[in-house]
Amino acid sequence: YDAIDNSGGYYRGHAAKEARSIMNIPFRMQSEELEEMFVKEAKKAELIGLKGHRSVGGLRASVYNALPLESAKALVAFMADFKAKHG
Repeated sequence: YDAIDNSGGYYRGHAAKEARSIMNIPFRMQSEELEEMFVKEAKKAELIGLKGHRSVGGLRASVYNALPLESAKALVAFMADFKAKHG
């Protein structure tokens, strides 16, 4: 959530802070085209499953207990790099 909250609005969370899930982190970007590009580039970086729910759209990071901390850090680094390239 820090990567989203500290992105200057580039990434935008769906839920109010007090209602946020600790298992699924949904977020949006400025356009669906940019979200599609994010998913494609993330896949190339071996970050998969980031496309949001089909009825809601957007993006979603699932961070269940079995997810290694290194994976979460890799996503945060990818988000920063993506913003630097396309922001």
